[in-house]
Amino acid sequence: MKFTLRRILAAALSLTLLGGTLAGCGKDDTTMESEAAETAVQGVTFTDALDTEVQIESWDTVVSLYGSFAETWTLAGGTLAGVTEDAIEERNMELGDDVAMIGSVKSPSLESILAVNPDFVILSADIATQVDMQQALTEAGIPHAYFRVDTFEDYLSMLELFCQMTGRSDLYEQNGALVEQKITKIKELTAGEEGPTGLLIRAFSTGAKAKGADNQTGYIMEDLGVDNIVARHESLLEDLSIEEIITEDPDFIFITTMGAEDAALAALESGIMSNPAWEGLTAVQQDRCYVLPKDLFHYKPNARWAESYAYMAKLLYPDLAEDIDAIMA
Repeated sequence: MKFTLRRILAAALSLTLLGGTLAGCGKDDTTMESEAAETAVQGVTFTDALDTEVQIESWDTVVSLYGSFAETWTLAGGTLAGVTEDAIEERNMELGDDVAMIGSVKSPSLESILAVNPDFVILSADIATQVDMQQALTEAGIPHAYFRVDTFEDYLSMLELFCQMTGRSDLYEQNGALVEQKITKIKELTAGEEGPTGLLIRAFSTGAKAKGADNQTGYIMEDLGVDNIVARHESLLEDLSIEEIITEDPDFIFITTMGAEDAALAALESGIMSNPAWEGLTAVQQDRCYVLPKDLFHYKPNARWAESYAYMAKLLYPDLAEDIDAIMA
């Protein structure tokens, strides 16, 4: 997305910091919301993830078709009029009875969206059924924008935009800037270490594939100095070949799951892990084959991105665990 926000928010944050600490310094939620109303912009223009120029004039009635993005909107101080089921089933968001259910993330209901009559709809550029709604929303005159979040920087850009809209620079500091500081310190701490080799596997009920740096876990691995063997064996992206894995013999194997975790792991165990050669891999022999928690490595971690970095960094560099804990404290 293309918009200029960091300088505006940085100025606002500097003024707030000069007056004292941001949160809990004699200001209650009502005061913060009142100040936000005074600083919120009256309209925004930006280019979304589909390279469409978007103009949003108001955001009193907001619908999000992706649970992660719904959470990001609330982290910026926004309120929601409608969400998809994953906001509750996967994100465990506590929403009022007046918030409409718009269907599932892959099958959102246009009729339900129109019934809410939103002035802003937040969609995912990675979900085909949502992309297919673009024309219908445009013809209905409903302002909307598509977003894509694969990295912490993507999340931070989205949060910046939303905080500019709501006027909550304090929440950008809390849920963005402070998280960024922790991630930066973790990356600086691990930068002096010799990076290991690794393999990232995404497992699902019908099989498994290797993944590169085109997803949040792959990006974190890259940021923490892991040499992903997929970079040299792109065929693993289509066929998880034990022969190529044996050739590289990675120091670490990380596994993320899609859908029901038990079914995904069962399929992995009956598949490539059933090959006798699997047990001979260094990562397996030395207990460095990890199933990563979904809340940090499959679902978008949002304000918990630093926890994702810390979790993996401690697996990769156990000698630095105390220093990493100190950063996160």
